[in-house]
Amino acid sequence: MSTTHGQHHEIQNRHMNHDPPSGHDKHAGHDPAAFRRKFWLSLVLTVPIVVCSRMVMEWFGYDISGVAWVGPTLGTVVFVWGGQPFLAGALSELRSRSPGMMMLIAMAITVAWSASMASSIGWFDLDFWWELAALVTIMLLGHWLEMSAVMRAKGALDALAKLLPDEAERVSEDGTTTTLRSSELVVGDVVLVRPGARLPADGTITEGTAELDESMITGESRPVLRTTGDHVVAGTVSTDAAIRISVSAIGDDTALAGIGRLVAAAQDSKSKAQALADRFAAMLFYFALVAAAITFTVWALLGRMDRAVTNTVTVLVIACPHALGLAIPLVIAISTSMSARAGILVKDRMALEEMRTVDAVLFDKTGTLTKGEHVVTAYRSVTVGDDDALLRIAASIESDSEHPLARAIVKAGEGIGNVPKATGFQSSTGRGVEATIDGRLYAIGGPALLRDRNAVIPASVEKDVADWEGRGAAVLSVFEGSRILGALALEDAIRPEAAEAVRELNKLGLRTIMITGDSKSVAASVGKQLAIAEVFAEVLPEDKSKTVAELQRRGLVVAMVGDGVNDAPALAQADVGLAIGSGTDVAIESAGVILARSDPRAVLSVIRLSQATYRKMLQNLGWAAGYNIITVPIAAGALSWAGIGIPPAVGAILMSLSTIVVALNAQLLRRTEL
Repeated sequence: MSTTHGQHHEIQNRHMNHDPPSGHDKHAGHDPAAFRRKFWLSLVLTVPIVVCSRMVMEWFGYDISGVAWVGPTLGTVVFVWGGQPFLAGALSELRSRSPGMMMLIAMAITVAWSASMASSIGWFDLDFWWELAALVTIMLLGHWLEMSAVMRAKGALDALAKLLPDEAERVSEDGTTTTLRSSELVVGDVVLVRPGARLPADGTITEGTAELDESMITGESRPVLRTTGDHVVAGTVSTDAAIRISVSAIGDDTALAGIGRLVAAAQDSKSKAQALADRFAAMLFYFALVAAAITFTVWALLGRMDRAVTNTVTVLVIACPHALGLAIPLVIAISTSMSARAGILVKDRMALEEMRTVDAVLFDKTGTLTKGEHVVTAYRSVTVGDDDALLRIAASIESDSEHPLARAIVKAGEGIGNVPKATGFQSSTGRGVEATIDGRLYAIGGPALLRDRNAVIPASVEKDVADWEGRGAAVLSVFEGSRILGALALEDAIRPEAAEAVRELNKLGLRTIMITGDSKSVAASVGKQLAIAEVFAEVLPEDKSKTVAELQRRGLVVAMVGDGVNDAPALAQADVGLAIGSGTDVAIESAGVILARSDPRAVLSVIRLSQATYRKMLQNLGWAAGYNIITVPIAAGALSWAGIGIPPAVGAILMSLSTIVVALNAQLLRRTEL
């Protein structure tokens, strides 16, 4: 698919203009292709420099005359052209007064070049050109591999950009279709999406029913049935049927673009571990500078100018905080792209990092643990064995009603068979509705209807009704004339995933808490079914944040999970706010993490990702710091008495290997099961 125009081009532009991850914004030319080109040309030039080196010829017992010019000429080309990214990066660090890895590398290769040139002029008796060329070449290889790893980790934005099709089919008023660029669509257009095609914009289905693959937005692998009136999101795929949608959002206003902005912001944000790494890298620069100065001074006083130069260069190279600079940014880039693919949108890196420390998870009930819509959970006929007939009669009476409870009854009735046709539908506000079926007048309603008709619940269903009311269900009675036929119970359906989520959180030793504005009986019933440790009921939306504060005063680190609308103050008050909802809720300002699919089990995924990410950060920091503590003294010559030392080229190899180890360890984060 072409990626040269359309809305996804806009997303790509934001990505291409995006800074590299924290810690790598000081690179002078962070394009892996540029490092690759410089590496290969430097390698080609390094080969003759090594072959023509007097030291190497002595090692292998051969002699080539008339090649003294090769080292100074080709070595200078390698230094100036191959070392250009490091020299430019050092100038940038110098201007910003933030010395770091680029300045150390630039100092090392500049000292090596100066010593080599001085030797060629006759001031020293050193053969250092081949080591300078090898040093620059190996450093280029390390940077190429490093930046390639970073760019691969940041590929989440490229993947998002490719989700939008270049073209769309706009439907005219006469029913004909016109193919145009997706970027040319405007709000209000109607577009045709054929089976297997991606939606070019956000909108509402106006015609048709199809199963949509929304995995790229929500992380949910199974297709979701969408029909007329449902909101749909750009980038999703109609798997089995053609649908028409009325465009409601295009370009930067789409959910996909919003997700792209979140991914980009999260990849660039800094965490506590990153701040620690930055401070350590700055300290390491001055440590390396002092170590290099001491190394040069001591060896020079000992009369070993050759060792003074070579060991100083090695110290500068090997102490380069390259692995330290990569340790955190690469983990951040990988974890953020992983979370985006799993439908976990990280707005605030600190929120993700804090998630591993939470003691309690506070769930809002409606829309989080429950579906936020009533379903028929039980029904009983006064006449034993006639329960299904009762439900079909109730569905027939309610068939012309738009009330949410009525729609739930109709849906349940249609699920067990044909619903008879009703006529003469009439509604009485606050009491119920009535209609005629086969010439008989029926009615359905709640307690008000019972009072109006001076009726009582028959003894045969009295116990069932008491149980339903005890757990907070809405109970409706069905009448034929003045005779009660039976009763139905409707409840806000608990999400099937909620029980598993709470169970697993309890296993982790976290305190699970539920908060709701519903009555205490309803809250207690849901809490009991889900085995939630603590329940707060009859809490007004504006008071939810006070409840969070109360939990925090107990000493608990609280993660709040809500729908991000009336829960906004509580989400902001919590140590970590997680907004749960549809893939379109990407602009919720009050939450640090957005769960694109309405599955409370995603909270467990966030905890696992937080723990794994932090573990990788600490491992990388430990390796990067430990490597310098061990190798710098050896590079300075502390073990020369035992015949152990590190030449500059070997130092460059070790430094690059350290960087590669950090990169590979970060890649292991991908094995984490979310």
